[in-house]
Amino acid sequence: MYLSCLDLEGVLVPEVWLCVAERTGIDALRVTTRDIPDYDQLMRHRISIINENGLGLAEIQEIIGGMTPLPGAVEFLNWLRERSQVFILSDTFYQFATPLMRQLQWPTLFCNYLLIDDHGRIEGYRLRQDDQKRQAVKALRQLEFKIIAAGDSYNDTSMLKEADRGILFCPPDHVAEQFPQFPVTSDYAQLRAAFIDAAAALAAGA
Repeated sequence: MYLSCLDLEGVLVPEVWLCVAERTGIDALRVTTRDIPDYDQLMRHRISIINENGLGLAEIQEIIGGMTPLPGAVEFLNWLRERSQVFILSDTFYQFATPLMRQLQWPTLFCNYLLIDDHGRIEGYRLRQDDQKRQAVKALRQLEFKIIAAGDSYNDTSMLKEADRGILFCPPDHVAEQFPQFPVTSDYAQLRAAFIDAAAALAAGA
């Protein structure tokens, strides 16, 4: 048996911060881990920008509430659930994720926490654990599970390395070029095929 570990944003749902940027017109929020791989640096940038522009948790939650999964994501996730248990390993925050998890039919989610003041202002964040995606995969492997993982960006690559098989889904060119050891998929049909190939290799002991 294998377990599946998936990134959330860019694999199953759009990038939350890009949607916030589009709805608010704040172009400085368009930067993602594809651009700044240092997560702490990226989050400090985002928190500074939203506070400068008077955006609190309620305003961002309202935007997220209008988001929907990527076309084909629910069908892919349902297909994968028939073949393995699925864990979503994400750098998002529990305060953001609930509307998206509802639409994905409540897969198991490991992510982080925002620190909110009494006025609904986002003042910081707390990681569940440093490099939590890799650590989650490592812990599951220590329980004698085989892991197939899929992600799209820099912040997924340590997870992909730790897994028995890693797959890139719609990555930017520079990420695909920097990590040629991972097969690249560009749609859900290709991602299904990559999971099938990876599962077959694990079953064969490869």
